[in-house]
Amino acid sequence: MTIATHDGTTQIDHIIVSRYGIFVIETKNMKGWIYGNEFQRQWTQVIYKKKSKFMNPLHQNYGHIKNLSELLGIDECDIDSIIAFVRDHTFKTPMPDNVTSGFGCFGYIKSSKQVVFSPEEVEEYVLAIKTNQKIPGRATEKAHIAHVKNKRQEAEKPYSVSSDPHCPKCGNPMILRTTKKGPHAGEHFWGSPDFPRCRGTRKISYQ
Repeated sequence: MTIATHDGTTQIDHIIVSRYGIFVIETKNMKGWIYGNEFQRQWTQVIYKKKSKFMNPLHQNYGHIKNLSELLGIDECDIDSIIAFVRDHTFKTPMPDNVTSGFGCFGYIKSSKQVVFSPEEVEEYVLAIKTNQKIPGRATEKAHIAHVKNKRQEAEKPYSVSSDPHCPKCGNPMILRTTKKGPHAGEHFWGSPDFPRCRGTRKISYQ
């Protein structure tokens, strides 16, 4: 579903609203061997020795949770992230409990026993989500793609050390960080204050 946000739109695969919290499910229709952990920027898919990289779905889903928490006016800790891989796959590295296979996501949801919301709050949040849901169709999809493209271009725009940029992923004011390893060790960049949960970055311009 496509949901209107304060600065555009966000696309979320599934949202479950209950008295035990809100669960945002990111579905991955991927097969093969899956390698990754919660801190890596990218995970790896291997099919017959062919390797390909894809964005860490936990980081991807964090952006959805951030937008949803702002829309509903609730704390992010009351929204649970779930990643559901639904094809013939094998996890080759240990995964967090909220990264599941197939219908395992429902077992994860049912394991939540602490009541978080009242029945009235559940109805309120469901109504808010439905009210802000965009009508499915080509126009909505086209507008969302344009929004994502603009955000990507904005994220690649360099900011000077005297500026006060906001993270293109989580929206929080960014802080100056220094690259510690690799060919760019010692170089500065703008980073999200929520690292490693959010890995949004911006380049620095010295002009």
